[in-house]
Amino acid sequence: MIDLYTWNTPNGRKISVALEEMGLPYKVHTVNISKNEQFEPAFLAISPNNRIPAIVDPDGPGGAPISVFESGAILLYLAEKTGKFMPADPRGKVAVTEWLMWQMGGFGPMPGQVHHFLMQPEGPARDYGFKRYHTETKRLYGVLEKRLAGRDFVATEGEPSIADFAILGWAWRHERHEVPFGDLPNVAAWYARMMARPATARGFEVALS
Repeated sequence: MIDLYTWNTPNGRKISVALEEMGLPYKVHTVNISKNEQFEPAFLAISPNNRIPAIVDPDGPGGAPISVFESGAILLYLAEKTGKFMPADPRGKVAVTEWLMWQMGGFGPMPGQVHHFLMQPEGPARDYGFKRYHTETKRLYGVLEKRLAGRDFVATEGEPSIADFAILGWAWRHERHEVPFGDLPNVAAWYARMMARPATARGFEVALS
């Protein structure tokens, strides 16, 4: 059974969705980031950057335990472990990896900054920060909208990939970062398609806090 150390955040939900979709048994260990539990020494031992999520797989490579931190690295590890949601052919792997890195480098950090500035006191600093990061967040949604034209999933055909799980974790918070789906019909259809998957739904329903 995989130990999942996490909290109810977009990055945390990526992994609960992936574990459910892959059919892997896991146990949730909540790490309350609002109480700075991510800085406790026990968590630092498995997540050197003091960030959730992290996992410990007692049945790692060669049968020995392994810990993995960073949500993208966890998704890649789980895909390799199970042989699921990552194409076997090199071209398919490149596409999935591209969109996974797109999420990790932009479609996450940018809306995360939107969340941050929305919580700040009203004033010039809040207005500047929100405009800067909200503009970029909307641009990234536009990139996703174009990518999904005529496609069911972001990087693969027939079934989703770990890139879909990663992106979905942040699209789940689209209302919070003030990006409605009214002008994004392809994103809206993809989002509904993903959320209709029973395993994905379970990944969002499991208590992470």
